[in-house]
Formats: sequence, structure tokens, C-alpha cells
Amino acid sequence: MEPVVFLKGLIIGFAMAVPIGPLGIMSIRKTLADGHTRGLIIGLGAATADSLFGSIAAFGLTFVSDAISSQQFWLRLVGGGLLLFLGIRTFRHKGKDPTIPSDNKGMLRSYVSAFLIALTDPVTIFAFVAVFAAFGLGHRLVVISACILVLGVFSGSCLWFLGLGYVATLFRHKLDAGGLTWVNRISGVLIILSGIAALVSLI
Repeated sequence: MEPVVFLKGLIIGFAMAVPIGPLGIMSIRKTLADGHTRGLIIGLGAATADSLFGSIAAFGLTFVSDAISSQQFWLRLVGGGLLLFLGIRTFRHKGKDPTIPSDNKGMLRSYVSAFLIALTDPVTIFAFVAVFAAFGLGHRLVVISACILVLGVFSGSCLWFLGLGYVATLFRHKLDAGGLTWVNRISGVLIILSGIAALVSLI
């Protein structure tokens, strides 16, 4: 039973992470600019938020999902503002020589930023509830099965970002500093547009 639950969680986590949103763009951009590890940090932040949402759905914590749903306006407002800030900073960031090794500074900041951005999308909770139901996981699970399911969701989300980063790595050394500057500008514009879309949805 548990291996099947883990596999279902793995599939769900992977599928939920696949759409290329602002976090996917950020992961690709970080991988191209600073290497696979820095891009994966973004994925870990997103996977952590997915695991949290998955936990709420798996353990049937409706009071938590209701509380988050009631704060959708403020969550979207904060998320949109954060995306605008990160988008502008990314756009203004100058590309550097990809052959220069990156240091470990800012990794925690990248992780927290990705986590907060993912956390400000309360719709994800209800998406998990719906997908769990589609996979026959809509009923209340025992604690061990719920934990294994959430672990599967985390692993599936990480697997997607790991693969995404690997693909981006293949192109990293084909770009010079000028090319990375354009990557930053394009990524910045896309992230800014995501932030604007989040803010417009409040109207």
C-alpha cells in the first residue's frame, strides 16, 4: 500500500510542478547564471510549499485551507508585489561570465523567496484536494500513509526541477556574459508580467 501511495504522490508532485510559471523561469535563469545547484534551490523552495499544501490536503486540515482561502486577497497582493520586486531586480542584473564559479551567498534568500512566492497561491491547496480525489486519495488517510504521500509530492516536485535544471545546464556554457544579460532581461520581463497578472486578478 505505502509504495503505491508514494508513487501516486510522486506523480502528483511532478504533474503539479510541470507548468512553467514564475518559479520555473527563476529556476532556469538561476541555473544559466549560477549553475545547477542554485537553480535547484529554487525548486526546493517550491517543493517545500507544495509539500505544505499537500499536507493540508492529505491530513484533511480544512480549517487551515479555509483560513488561507479567506486571506486570498492579501496573499495575492504580497505575491504579486514580490514578483514585481524580483522581476525588476532580475531585469537589472548584469550577466557574468558563466565559467566563473559561483559562491554560496544568497542561497537561503533564493530558497525563501521561492517558498514565499509558491505560498502566496492559495488556489494550489484546492488543486491538490481535487487531484488527490482523482487519484482515489480523497478520503482521510492514516497518518503514515499521509506522510508517505506528502513525501512523494515533495520528491515529484524536486524531480521536475532537477530535470529542468539539467536541461538548462546543457545550454549554460554556450552563453557568454552578454547572452546571460539578455536571459536576465527576458526572465525579468516574464516575472514582472506574472506579478502584474497576480495583481490584476485582485480587481
